Amino acid sequence: MMETAGGAVIIGASAGALEALSVILPKLASDFPRPILVIVHVPPDKRSVLASIFDAKCRLLAVEAEDKEPIEAGVIYFAPPDYHLLIEDTKTIALSDEDQVLFSRPSIDVAFESAAEVWGKSLIGIILTGANHDGAQGLKAVAAAGGTVIVQDPDGAYAGAMPQAALAACPQALVLPVDSIASYLQGIAA
Repeated sequence: MMETAGGAVIIGASAGALEALSVILPKLASDFPRPILVIVHVPPDKRSVLASIFDAKCRLLAVEAEDKEPIEAGVIYFAPPDYHLLIEDTKTIALSDEDQVLFSRPSIDVAFESAAEVWGKSLIGIILTGANHDGAQGLKAVAAAGGTVIVQDPDGAYAGAMPQAALAACPQALVLPVDSIASYLQGIAA
């Protein structure tokens, strides 16, 4: 198992997520040195196909996260429908069916806050397209922990509300179009 001491990347998205993630994740090299945790709002009553879609598109392994699963570098973990994804101190994933946050489970805020506690300044938090405010407080927690905060340029987002809310909470965030987010992540891997 590869150690995740080099930090992690956490991405939150909602409406328009498939398109935005399709620009970023397939560009990452097979030796990308960090785990990537992806929280997307998906309907609770449907099986998510995101992991299988991205496993076919990407050079990295993409999986749906499981409870108590160890977190490995170079793996993309998708939060399963109807569960909050939390990071435990032991660098393992915990799934929770606690109450929805901002009408969402998985909640982007919950996952980001949990990851910020574990990785602190070695966490990169990214908010992409979405039509609500989930993720704004989570991104603020990443910034408060000293992590890097990135927001998709709201003008190029399918739904600009989530990036705009994230920028209001985190005005210091790096604002990038999705293709530049992919380049940024490749740059930190080099």
